[in-house]
Formats: sequence, C-alpha cells, structure tokens
Amino acid sequence: MMTRRTVMTGIAALSVSALALRLQAGAWAAAETFEITKTPEEWRKVLTPAQFYILREEGTERPFSSALNNEKRAGVFHCAACDLPLYSSETKYESGTGWPSFWKPLDNAIGTREDRSYLFYVRTEVHCRRCGGHLGHVFDDGPAPTGLRYCMNGDAMTFLPTEKTDGKGPA
Repeated sequence: MMTRRTVMTGIAALSVSALALRLQAGAWAAAETFEITKTPEEWRKVLTPAQFYILREEGTERPFSSALNNEKRAGVFHCAACDLPLYSSETKYESGTGWPSFWKPLDNAIGTREDRSYLFYVRTEVHCRRCGGHLGHVFDDGPAPTGLRYCMNGDAMTFLPTEKTDGKGPA
C-alpha cells in the first residue's frame, strides 16, 4: 500500500529527473557552435524581452499572440536575432495552432535537435543555423508536399514583405 510520503517522494523524484533532462538539453545546446555568438548581455541589448525569452531561453509565446500568425503578404520571415532569412511566405499556412506555421524552411536556414524538456515526450526543436536562436518545433502532422509543420514563435522572427514593382513602393 502506498503512503502519502511514498507518493510525494515519487513526484519529487520525477520533478528532479525532468529538471535534470532540461538542464542537460540546455548544456548540449550551449556546446554547439554558431557563426554569430554573443553573451546574454549583448543579446539583451539587441532583442526585446520577449525575443530574448524565446530565442535565447527557449521560451514559447502564448498562442494567437503574434501579429505574424495573421501575416498574409508575400515576403520572407527572418530570424529576429541575426536577420537570416528562414521561411518564404509561399510555404506558410494556417495550422489552427495559434503560431505561424510553415511546411518547409529556406535552404540552409535552420538546424534541429532533440528536445527532451518534457518528461516522456520527445520533440524536435528548430533553431536558427547561424545564431542558434530557438524558433519553435517541427512536427510530422503538416500538409503536403512535406507532411511537416514548422510551428514557429512569431516573436522569434521578423517579416520583410516583397516590394511591388509597379512604382508605388513597398507592399
């Protein structure tokens, strides 16, 4: 028969294990090398608090909170930290999740790694290949032709619309 103490001890052990996995994943990520590197203080000078939380601390914004979720113009989505082009608007689609979703990144734009931040649940984390900034996650429930859903944080990106060529300036 389980006592309250046994149950509480088990819960505490699982919590410590989950924290250890999260710290281990963070240490592994910190060991990667990227073209653009800055100290946390340097990143804080160029990023908003929300961008820093997502890009540098692997946070997640609230669903439906980003203006980029509703962005419908032609253009390119860039890394908010280093301005690397990441996704074309041609691959963006409405996934209903509340985050900007794409079925394919631009060539040589992203990197991925295993994310074990949740106990017993492994995801694939997506980061900028140039600065290592956390962008979101990729799942295998997307549309054709790839079947992938790159579920990105809007605060991790900026959007550059395609300019019109009719002489009237930017779109």
